[in-house]
Parts: sequence; C-alpha cells; structure tokens
Amino acid sequence: MKETPLLSTWRRVCETPAPTFHEEARAELVSEILTHLGFEVVRDEVGNVWTDLPGGSGPRVALVAHLDSVFAMDVDVSVREEAPDRWAAPGIGDNAASVAVLLELARLVHEDPTLARPRVTLAFTVGEEGLGDLRGARHFVQSHGRSIDAFLAVDGHLGSVVDAGVGSRRFRIDVQGPGGHAWGDYPSPSAVHALGDMIHAVSRVPLAEAHRSSINVAEVSGGTAINAIAAAAWATVDLRSVSQEALEQLDAEARKRVRSVARRHEVEVTFEALGDRPAGVCQDDALVSVVRDALVALDVPVRRGASSTDANAAMAAGIPALCLGVYRGGDAHRLSEWADPTSMADGVTLIVGVLARLAEPGAPAG
Repeated sequence: MKETPLLSTWRRVCETPAPTFHEEARAELVSEILTHLGFEVVRDEVGNVWTDLPGGSGPRVALVAHLDSVFAMDVDVSVREEAPDRWAAPGIGDNAASVAVLLELARLVHEDPTLARPRVTLAFTVGEEGLGDLRGARHFVQSHGRSIDAFLAVDGHLGSVVDAGVGSRRFRIDVQGPGGHAWGDYPSPSAVHALGDMIHAVSRVPLAEAHRSSINVAEVSGGTAINAIAAAAWATVDLRSVSQEALEQLDAEARKRVRSVARRHEVEVTFEALGDRPAGVCQDDALVSVVRDALVALDVPVRRGASSTDANAAMAAGIPALCLGVYRGGDAHRLSEWADPTSMADGVTLIVGVLARLAEPGAPAG
C-alpha cells in the first residue's frame, strides 16, 4: 500500500528501539519530528518529550502516548509488511502506533492551524511498561497537573476506552535461613520450605468481592544444591485491584501472612518494593461520552474496561482522565505483534473528532 506520511512516521518510530529505561533514541526521534514542524519541544528531567500545540481555545487537554516498549534493545523491530492490512514487528502497536498518531496530529495542526481543538499539550512519556511504574506520566502530572483540565492517554486498540485504572503493588520477598547439609544439619530451617509456605499463604488471601483484584506470584528462585538445605530463596509478587482501598488491604494482608510464616519457620524475611501504581476511575462521565460519541461517528464498537495505563497517574491526582486506543491489531507484548495500517487513519480521525468535541462551548473539562 502507498506509504503516507503517517505510515512512514509509524515505521520510523517502530524501528527505533525503546526498551523501558532506554527510551532516549525514540525520544530524540520524536523531538526531531516536532522541531522540524516548528514546535517548541521540551525534554524534561526524566526523559519525557512534550510540546504545547499553538492555538486552540478552552480547556487544556493533555494527549499522552508512552515511548517505551517491552522488548529488549537486541530484539529485531524491523517492520514486515505481511499483507495490505497487516504490518508486523515487536512493539508496532504498543505503543509505536499511538506515538505515530499523535505525531500525525501535530503535522495536521502545522498544516492547518485552524483545526478545531481545545488547548492541547502533546506528551510522550517514559517508563509506562513493567517496572517503569508510570515514571514519566507521574512526573508529567506532578509538573503539569494544575494546568491540565483533561488527560487522555493514547494506548491500545481502536474502540477501547479505559475509564478505570488498575492499581498494583509489586514487591520481592527475600528469605534467609541458616541452611546446611541436607542430612547432617536436618531439620535446620530451609528458606525454600518457608518460601513455599509463604506463597501458599499469599495465594489464599481473600479478595474483595466488590472490586476486581488479583494475586500473582511471578518469579521464584532459591537454594544452591540438591544436598543442601537452602539458606536463601526469593519470589516476586504482583497484587492488583481497581480499588485503591482494596489494593492497600490486599498488600497489608499479604505481608502479614508472609511474616507469620517466617516466624513459624524461624527464618528472616525482607521485602523490596518493585512497583506501586495507583488505582483510580475517570471522575467525568461527560468525558467518556465525548470519546464514545467520536467512536460511534466512526462506526467503531465501544469497549469500556479497566487496565493499567498512563491515565492512572492523572486519575490518582483527581484529573479527569481515561485511555483510548487508535489502531487495530493483536499479539501485543509478543514477538508476533501486528497492526493494521489501514486502521491508523481512523485513529487520527478519532483523535481529531474528540478534540473538536472538546473545543465546543460547554464541553466537559471546559
């Protein structure tokens, strides 16, 4: 298919590696494109890239796309055109597509300064994935929050509207015991035996019925030899909930149970915090309606749901916020990830439609 400026930008973004904590090259590319269009670009202390689009009136709306992907620097991210409606590459959707759509919006504003819109800040954030812990979005909200009337994270498939933020608490459990010889020192306390009981105890923490929550013990390791009582063992835990209160209760109960098992096994236990993402909900139903109406105008089915996105940071700060998707595709976070290039123009049209509605007198966040 003919490679439009949008698709060309999309390819360039995707083929610029941006693992979490190493987004510099992609941030530089985004800065270069925005600067070439004549916009004043800022690179902040944590690595975010942002610019205020000139013009517009009414509320200040932040459109935010994260720069990072889940793939390591040595993963081949070359785009493969497998069919007219299927381009494939690791990270081509999540989140290269969203970054490209916002850069296309910047190009449209450059070409037509009269494009109907509120006051718009484009932000490209670092650290959204994995242990990035929303680092970029949190910093952006902390530094811009008072001037933002609405925060729209751009991430995910066309039609998705995330108006509930899934919070998480992530930590590592480290267990230490005396260890020893499997026969000569038996029954010296074993860090592995204790950790096994801890995992059992954590996995059976009751979950709040009123709020969807989850418990996952993700990684486990310990011991040194088949004939040695383990002196050390560790595991990582991921707790999630759509309710901040439920999440805090879940975290407290999990740690309480781990400490109880440690006392029973006569081992030492420590916790290392790995992540803390706040839960939240969009406090503005009218904002959700604006996005829904723009999707309906495109004849795209609306799928509301909960997820963990950059919008969590704004929700937690009390800013009307949600996350909307702008492309069709699949296999996110897999090497086989793909996206439909014919859907990208719809993603741009969706963003333009949302902004036009937010620019109308009496619009939400106005």
